[in-house]
Amino acid sequence: MTTAPEPPDHEALRARYRAERDKRLRADGNDQYLEPTGRFAHFLDDPYVDRVERPPVREEVTVAVIGGGFAGLVTGARLRHAGIDDVRLIEGGGDVGGAWYWNRYPGAMCDTAAMVYLPLLEETGHMPTMKYTAAPEIFAHARRIARHFDLYERALLSTEVQGLRWDQASSRWIVRTDRGDELRARFVIMGTGPLHRPKLPGIPGIETFGGECFHTSRWDYGVTGGDPSGAPMTGLAGKRVGIIGTGATAVQCIPRLARDAGELFVFQRTPSSIDVRGNHPIDPAWFASLRPGWQREWLRNFCTLQTGGFADEDLVMDGWTDISQRIRDRIVALVEGGAELTPETMRRAYEDSDDEKMEEIRARVDAVVSDPATAAALKPWYRQLCKRPCFHDEYLDAYNRANCHLVDTDGRGVERIDERGAWVDGVHYELDCLIFASGFEVGTDHARRAGFETVGRDGRTLGGYWADGMRSLHGIHVQGFPNAFVVGLAQGANLVSNVTHNLVEAATTIAAVIAHARSTGAVEVEVTAEAEEAWVGLLQSSERGFLGDPDCTPGYYNNEGRTLGPKERLGMSGYPEGALAYFDFIDRWRRQGTFEGLTFRTRV
Repeated sequence: MTTAPEPPDHEALRARYRAERDKRLRADGNDQYLEPTGRFAHFLDDPYVDRVERPPVREEVTVAVIGGGFAGLVTGARLRHAGIDDVRLIEGGGDVGGAWYWNRYPGAMCDTAAMVYLPLLEETGHMPTMKYTAAPEIFAHARRIARHFDLYERALLSTEVQGLRWDQASSRWIVRTDRGDELRARFVIMGTGPLHRPKLPGIPGIETFGGECFHTSRWDYGVTGGDPSGAPMTGLAGKRVGIIGTGATAVQCIPRLARDAGELFVFQRTPSSIDVRGNHPIDPAWFASLRPGWQREWLRNFCTLQTGGFADEDLVMDGWTDISQRIRDRIVALVEGGAELTPETMRRAYEDSDDEKMEEIRARVDAVVSDPATAAALKPWYRQLCKRPCFHDEYLDAYNRANCHLVDTDGRGVERIDERGAWVDGVHYELDCLIFASGFEVGTDHARRAGFETVGRDGRTLGGYWADGMRSLHGIHVQGFPNAFVVGLAQGANLVSNVTHNLVEAATTIAAVIAHARSTGAVEVEVTAEAEEAWVGLLQSSERGFLGDPDCTPGYYNNEGRTLGPKERLGMSGYPEGALAYFDFIDRWRRQGTFEGLTFRTRV
């Protein structure tokens, strides 16, 4: 049982946080990572489904949806619900699922409760088996959505979009793919997401390693044995395995690797914060008792509490809502004690609550990990929301195994790699297998992540238009790109704790706009320059969230510790009044039916 820690020394923590941050700051920021090219080019290939050749598709289509992850799936579902059946889903993977198609590493699961993370549970009639479901079940749910809404019927799988161009003469988007397809789409929806293009650590000599190696998003069960459901990885018996990275993915797969490898070497630059997960099965009788509309109620409840609001009950009860409620309750206590409700009061409540939580997380490391030196190295010295918070009940225990070795690099990372292994602080670690848990491209340009450029009106490219930062209305509509819609988080609710909630709301908005365009006979729908400028100005008017905290250790949440300029702030921005306020705002905007800020043209 974890012992309650002593009250933290706030000033000492500030100094420690800054010292740990400074160790890890790098001038190259996101440029420190490598694209998987050359020897690693196959990391972009699909290892799960053999590509079957087919004739090119050339046709007119009402809606082309680019991306078959949850963004594309929920948008397709909402379009079907709006009576729009002529939908082509285009996906580079061999099946739908997006990140959950690619991520089949052992131990993979969601880190937000399934009752709010898995979209369209009521519509599909699915009950999650656990509070936090494993990856195979999430992938199966993605497929369930595709079947339920008949999205497979016209899906183009194992198909990469290579070009997207607006044809003014016909008011159509020309979509070209690597299969020779040419679709002329009245509307196009981009749900490409940020979590599908793997990145590699820029370590000298990385290409020289002579053993087996792969990225976690392309897990090679041919090397390891086992399967995504958790069967023993017999191929690692007696092998010396190294893994580079200790973020959310590594936290989930390291316990399985420690179980099955002969020896496991975990190369750590920055430890993750590991809070309690507390997973448990969902009771079918309880689930059957839920009233219609329960998922919307749960989504609002989670969003309310996670962003510091008040609710009579915490339906989800997880680490996300815990820290937010602590902050909220401290604000209330300070105000009741006579303090004014000022930004300084709110910041004090945030810092005190976060210090308390992080002291508990560090105390948990001591309580679980037997070796004091290992425990010390596993303690995170930063605010909880500087990096993606992790919740796990087996990760820390893995380091009590005699075969699991933490190689802490004190913030420097692996020095170099050679044919036989990795070097850290002058020590060579001989390896048979090297696994990269280095994540996905998040901070790179949209066209690079998507894999294609979007060319709009008058030859304007989306990459060029966003060169100085993302510009949109509601994070969805972009001036100069008529009949095109973006599905994502930024410049909308930007609710990072539950990504799919953002996607469902964006999909609902897009379906409403397209249905209105069709019902009025509009040929084009486009945001006005004035409305887009006003929305961007609104986003720029407020400092929001924790991004840019001077105590934050580098990571993808804060542009790898580099100063956030106007471009980065626009790319990370959200509605100034918060996520729940945005969801309420966009719901009113849809229901009013006037779609303020958009122009619907009946003749071009």
